Amino acid sequence: MAHRVRPLLAAVLLAAALTGCGAATAGAAPMPASAPVRVRIPAAGVDASPLLRLGLAADGTVEVPSVADGDKIGWYTKGVTPGETGPSVLIGHFDTARGPAVLKDVARVRAGEEIAVSRADGSTAVFRVRELEQVDKKKFPTAKVYGDTARPELRIITCGGEITDGHRPDNIILYADLVG
Repeated sequence: MAHRVRPLLAAVLLAAALTGCGAATAGAAPMPASAPVRVRIPAAGVDASPLLRLGLAADGTVEVPSVADGDKIGWYTKGVTPGETGPSVLIGHFDTARGPAVLKDVARVRAGEEIAVSRADGSTAVFRVRELEQVDKKKFPTAKVYGDTARPELRIITCGGEITDGHRPDNIILYADLVG
């Protein structure tokens, strides 16, 4: 699941804006910052808490939960909290060497499904899935996932594809918009 997060240049963000990535649409009002503490994805049978705090590894890739934490979801703390304006990113394993993991049933999720993120301040940010994307890890859409947006959005990232050389070659990304 390793992908690099680099500082995004204005030109990259402008290109993303021109292609419609992050275009503003009507939705729920942004929420103040508050760390996520629980994630529920009913369509995938996910009810995960507490959330891990993830940053960047020494090589510049985004940290992922350890194999021992395969049943947990992590929040990328270098981004916004779920409900704030911008893309909040959550990461979890599809499976590990130990077997199925927290996002093992992500294939059940469809556009229109809801994801609820409970926050430390007692509020809940509710998101509606707008798009699902499976991409080769070598072609990870960094600007689309981590680039600025004009509204509160959520990204959930896991691995996918058929196992090759002991690893899954793809990422599955859920893109969701705040609705309540």
